[in-house]
Amino acid sequence: MEKLTFYAVSAPEKLDRIGSYLAERLSRDVVRHRSGYVLIAMEALDQLLMACHSQSIKPFVESFLHMVAKLLESGEPKLQVLGTNSFVKFANIEEDTPSYHRRYDFFVSRFSAMCHSCHSDPEIRTEIRIAGIRGIQGVVRKTVNDELRATIWEPQHMDKIVPSLLFNMQKIEEVDSRIGPPSSPSAADKEENPAVLAENCFRELLGRATFGNMNNAVRPVFAHLDHHKLWDPNEFAVHCFKIIMYSIQAQYSHHVIQEILGHLDARKKDSPRVRAGIIQVLLEAVAIAAKGSIGPTVLEVFNTLLKHLRLSVESEANDLQGGPAGSAALNTASKDNDEKIVQNAIIQTIGFFGSNLPDYQRSEIMMFIMGKVPVFGTTTHTLDISQLGDLGTRRIQIMLLRSLLMVTSGYKAKTIVTALPGSFLDPLLSPSLMEDYELRQLVLEVMHNLMDRHDNRAKLRGIRIIPDVADLKIKREKICRQDTSFMKKNGQQLYRHIYLGCKEEDNVQKNYELLYTSLALITIELANEEVVIDLIRLAIALQDSAIINEDNLPMFHRCGIMALVAAYLNFVSQMIAVPAFCQHVTKVIEIRTMEAPYFLPEHIFRDKCMLPKSLEKHDKNLYFLTNKITESLGGSGYSVERLSVPYVPQVTDEDRLSRRKSIVDTVSIQVDILPNNIPSDDVVSNTEEITFEALKKAIDTSGMEEQEKEKRRLVIEKFQKAPFEEIAAQCESKANLLHDRLAQILELTIRPPPSPSGTLTVTSGHAQYQSVPVYEMKFPDLCVY
Repeated sequence: MEKLTFYAVSAPEKLDRIGSYLAERLSRDVVRHRSGYVLIAMEALDQLLMACHSQSIKPFVESFLHMVAKLLESGEPKLQVLGTNSFVKFANIEEDTPSYHRRYDFFVSRFSAMCHSCHSDPEIRTEIRIAGIRGIQGVVRKTVNDELRATIWEPQHMDKIVPSLLFNMQKIEEVDSRIGPPSSPSAADKEENPAVLAENCFRELLGRATFGNMNNAVRPVFAHLDHHKLWDPNEFAVHCFKIIMYSIQAQYSHHVIQEILGHLDARKKDSPRVRAGIIQVLLEAVAIAAKGSIGPTVLEVFNTLLKHLRLSVESEANDLQGGPAGSAALNTASKDNDEKIVQNAIIQTIGFFGSNLPDYQRSEIMMFIMGKVPVFGTTTHTLDISQLGDLGTRRIQIMLLRSLLMVTSGYKAKTIVTALPGSFLDPLLSPSLMEDYELRQLVLEVMHNLMDRHDNRAKLRGIRIIPDVADLKIKREKICRQDTSFMKKNGQQLYRHIYLGCKEEDNVQKNYELLYTSLALITIELANEEVVIDLIRLAIALQDSAIINEDNLPMFHRCGIMALVAAYLNFVSQMIAVPAFCQHVTKVIEIRTMEAPYFLPEHIFRDKCMLPKSLEKHDKNLYFLTNKITESLGGSGYSVERLSVPYVPQVTDEDRLSRRKSIVDTVSIQVDILPNNIPSDDVVSNTEEITFEALKKAIDTSGMEEQEKEKRRLVIEKFQKAPFEEIAAQCESKANLLHDRLAQILELTIRPPPSPSGTLTVTSGHAQYQSVPVYEMKFPDLCVY
């Protein structure tokens, strides 16, 4: 060998003939199974290859690769391993000039086949697989360093290399599920364990991927996971994509996320567990990529997830409506549970992704999700709910609000206007008036996330009488000008939703707890003296509504409202620290503890609490009195004039749009449509003569209230008992009359005045005024002087 090596180095032009001769000898020895001569020939080739690096080595390399191919084609495991070792040595040699004609298609195919070896002897099988993996690693290193490195990234090669590596990685007994980047395996493990060696090769392959060939390396992973049904359970799939996300360059992360989203779309008709497995993989990928730059995929991620959320809810709703019997019913129930797994996975992914975004992007996502929430009677949402029905629509509302709750978690805005702009607040509060206690809970929790800027909510959890609010160590800052402006603009809207939310018949304990927290957070974060007065007015109005009970609420709900008012007034009295106010509140609570414990949250929300039969006969000492509060606050410098004016929420179109069954909205919207159908004795004529008695009646507010109640009762009775066709016809006639009147007015304004037809003399007492012209009008009932 020494003489041969010296001769080859001295006369490099002879390398071509030397290589051809050795290749001929080796081919003959392989056929004749002379393993000893084969080993000698390959050793000679290896040493010559390592020693000679001249320009004329190219033909010799061709002979060398031809002999390696011969060894790999043989059925002898030892020869296959020998050929692989020689190829790996060659792969580690850096050639001075690139080879533009050399291709490695055969080696990719052969090494990939060796990775799937099924030899009967386990030791030999492991040895062959390790050789195949090392061969693939050699091909990757050789081609990546070559000028023609793009050839290895072609789909026909990646479709062989990647599944071969994944096949061996599956043999890991315990799948690594660590959150951080897994550590590199030791050299000993690489040589002994095919799984560890394959994983290391997979990392190296992905680490060398560039922008143009990233997708070619990732797509075969999906094919492998689909073929071997590895999405359910998905531990191995999660492990693979963790490796991918940690191995590729950070700026290419969004490519992987886009591929996962595309695959989720492609598998949208698969079983729920498969989809849930893909979504879980997306969550793990997003968890790694969200902290870096993920480019334009932010809205795409949310849009795709919300689309699949709608599809999942639609599938669940269709199964429930189908209602199969027998064994099929069990399958439906099982599928429904699986769909809930999908929905929970989507919400978890949305929440995790959203909570890791910067604030400016999170605000956009909040608006994006809120725009998807369907509200009955409106078409402002952008989600297709035509196939869902009422049950499915309710389900999608809950899912979207849960997603929004996850996104808003931990969001800290400097001003409340940033967190709750008008374009977001209005659609957010609409579901808070719906007839679903769970929807109202979610809306309140979202508001708490955005309103609680100093992490006080945990200290306020649970509705209770707090003996000393100072022990809570509540954090607060001075109210800024922007927050004051926000409350002037939107305060009444917030009060109204809290007021109406307290009077819902399906409220449970959690609803009252969240409403109490809402009042407390407004007090902490947004309350100046004016807001404090408004909140106290709201609390007194809630107390009065529970006592009068115009909405016919059950006794539990009335006592719940009383307990809510007691808990809040106890809190706000200590927050503003007015001694007389605190004394009045404390005294009422003490009397309630002795005589009416069901008016306190610690008792009413406890199981088997005794409820009173009525509230009308209770002593006034059990109630918070407006005059006492006015007196106590007025002595401390508060402007208490507005406390004497009862709080009354304005009824808006939101009540109608949210399908509230409140009588108030019927009256407020329709009271002026059918005045002619109410008996004339009960209606004051528009042309009634103004006399002393009429003025006296107008001043008499009690008579007015009775008259309004009677008018309201008659209108309600009309709408409850009259045929629909009659009501519709009368509404149409009213609309037509209004249309005609408007047409007349418009015609009058655009037509030039005609010539005067006469004069009119106006006299009053002894004075006579100048005559003015009178015009003949087209419509005699409309006269203009």
